[in-house]
Amino acid sequence: MNVNNLFSLEGKNAFVTGGTGYLGDQICLGLARAGAHVIVQGRNVTAVNLLIKKIEGQGGTAEAAIFDLLDEKAIAFYFEQTKCLKLNILVNNAYNGVGGTISHSEDVNYRDSYEIGLVVVQRLFKLFTPAMLQAWKEDGLASCINIASMYGLVVPDQNIYDSPAGTNPPFYGAVKAALIHWTKYAANEFGKNGIRVNCISPGPFPNKSVQTNAKSFISKLEQKVPLNRIGQANELQGAIIFLASNASSYITGINLQVDGGWTCQ
Repeated sequence: MNVNNLFSLEGKNAFVTGGTGYLGDQICLGLARAGAHVIVQGRNVTAVNLLIKKIEGQGGTAEAAIFDLLDEKAIAFYFEQTKCLKLNILVNNAYNGVGGTISHSEDVNYRDSYEIGLVVVQRLFKLFTPAMLQAWKEDGLASCINIASMYGLVVPDQNIYDSPAGTNPPFYGAVKAALIHWTKYAANEFGKNGIRVNCISPGPFPNKSVQTNAKSFISKLEQKVPLNRIGQANELQGAIIFLASNASSYITGINLQVDGGWTCQ
């Protein structure tokens, strides 16, 4: 087999939550470049449509899935209306939360983080299971990729942050650790059905605004990375395409750390 064919996603369908975010945008573009038809989930119609135009401009195909992941009725309505009978790739990327430390956070922060970071993942996975089983039947490819974080493995260095409110919070790391465990559980449960479930834990990938406006913070981050630099969002594309494609056909239940070596220290 041609090695390029291993990574091809031609004729495959992919659904990406939080598709218009800093990382989600590049995840969608990477999947499209590999040949997948990308279903872009988001709440902002304008942002979703702009990304779809960008995908189409590079020769790919995409469609919108406009709903709030925290709105169960909206999700139910989408699945009643959708014609997605075959889903090869599900990428659970969405997350929305605030900063804080244990001393500067409230119970609601933990509940909100858990809801978007794990409950929604479980809900979508179950709803998409029939379509993923069909994808395995038709194409021999059904892959779920969960976006966790290096902070699901290690604790943030609070000394690099300027304030408690701006610190990477404990509830974020806790839910990402839970997501890594859920990934292994799902891989074990659904392996017999041909559905592979893996995790990617990005390292320091601050968005463009932070890169532009917080130079001293970026410098502190870079000093903690063995590769001596922060990551750029497009550097997730290789890991995503690898786990989405048949290049990783015998891989399930792993947590792939894309962190410049941060967690190897």
